[in-house]
Amino acid sequence: MTMDKNPAGGTAAAEAATGAATGAATGAVGSDDYALSRVPRDKRLGFWTMLLQWLAQSGSISQFTLGATIGVGMTFGDAFLAFTLGAVILEVVIFAIGLAGMREGLATPLLTRWAGFGRNGSALVSLVISVSLVGWFGVQNTIFGDSVSALVGGPSWLWCTAAGVAITVLVIFGFKYMAVFAKIVTPLFFAMVAWSVTDALSDHSFSELIHSPAPGETIPLAVAATAIAGGFMTGAIVSPEMTRYNRKGSHVFLQSASSMILSEYIVGLTGVLLGHMVGSGQVSQIVLSTSGVFGVLVVLMSTAKINDWNLYGSSLGVVNFFQVVFGKRVHRGAVTIVLGIAGTLLSAVGIMTHFTDFLSVLGVAIPPVGGIIVAEYWVVRRMRAPLDATRDAETLPATSPTWVPMSLVIWAAAFCVGKFYDGGIPALNSLLTAFVLYCVLGLAGWIRTYGTTALDDTTEPTPAAATGTATVGAP
Repeated sequence: MTMDKNPAGGTAAAEAATGAATGAATGAVGSDDYALSRVPRDKRLGFWTMLLQWLAQSGSISQFTLGATIGVGMTFGDAFLAFTLGAVILEVVIFAIGLAGMREGLATPLLTRWAGFGRNGSALVSLVISVSLVGWFGVQNTIFGDSVSALVGGPSWLWCTAAGVAITVLVIFGFKYMAVFAKIVTPLFFAMVAWSVTDALSDHSFSELIHSPAPGETIPLAVAATAIAGGFMTGAIVSPEMTRYNRKGSHVFLQSASSMILSEYIVGLTGVLLGHMVGSGQVSQIVLSTSGVFGVLVVLMSTAKINDWNLYGSSLGVVNFFQVVFGKRVHRGAVTIVLGIAGTLLSAVGIMTHFTDFLSVLGVAIPPVGGIIVAEYWVVRRMRAPLDATRDAETLPATSPTWVPMSLVIWAAAFCVGKFYDGGIPALNSLLTAFVLYCVLGLAGWIRTYGTTALDDTTEPTPAAATGTATVGAP
């Protein structure tokens, strides 16, 4: 596949190498990837490069397993409805938040300074997102190590270490290297899976599998939709980490919708058929059994392509947290090394699996952040004016609100609804509660900001600060 050209000429890979070289020249490791600034328009990536990034998030053995688990307890028709409901919910959330990230060129932690939370509130958001994402990085790394150990032998800790180191090295050098990696891995993964699944289903009647009854205990539609939408809701909230590199809003919609179609309707529903075929959710062996060493290698790379976003998003959150709390700019590449080593070591010794309940709680705490962002940015719009004024100049506002206390109250209330209300989809319940409360209270004038903080509050002002705007953190 031909590399997408950027407006300044050259390929994405060459641009990534230039960024890495710049980082090395300044004593930093890897790319800072505009962790504390807007992504400039001339650094955005083309449609096909970004599409492959989105599709890479759909390529997961765990999605086949989810489909098979749902298929054991549902007919194919009911499973289709469940995946449709989950896909629609996720797409609405991704597009509403992702479009804001694309317009502003900002990742979620930085966007929240002017979209509902203020400077200090954004630090809390960054901490919650960072802990959640690096935690899931470790958990998924553990699952990968255990799976490969069972398939090809060798100690699980060794495979955890190998995968963790590989992903960390990739993420250190930033988004553009991750995009190049997606171009390689995504076609290989789906080609391998298509071959394996076609071989597995070739001896069975497709029509019979579609019309067969659920082989196990019935799963209610709401429970299935909860598993589908809730499982990726955190990823939807941090979608600006990816969409800030998009050039057009239409690209955000088309790429995210394509990812939903592939993930839910093709991968997920194929998993449903496999679940009907074997009467169990344990179908990873079917997908891998006909693939040999090559298949294991492709699955390793596809796991890296999904898990790299956990580590990448966590690093962006930590950078914002340190800038707000300690007034220090830390390089995203260095942060990635620390987080990657920590997540890898904890996964190798088997500790991370004990934190899944805690991470699930954070999974309910993060969706209200998305509800508040959408409500403030698209409906209330009391804090957005500084972003509008500086967008064309591709700089950040010189100041941001210090506190927005009512947003923290809404966040807490929405979390309680998601955590303790038994009906519906917990992640969606908390998101909608935050959205509705913020809209009602914001339009009524009850949401107010307190204090104003200069954007760059370190002891070394940037040249841009003298002109009233500050460009912070560009690589």
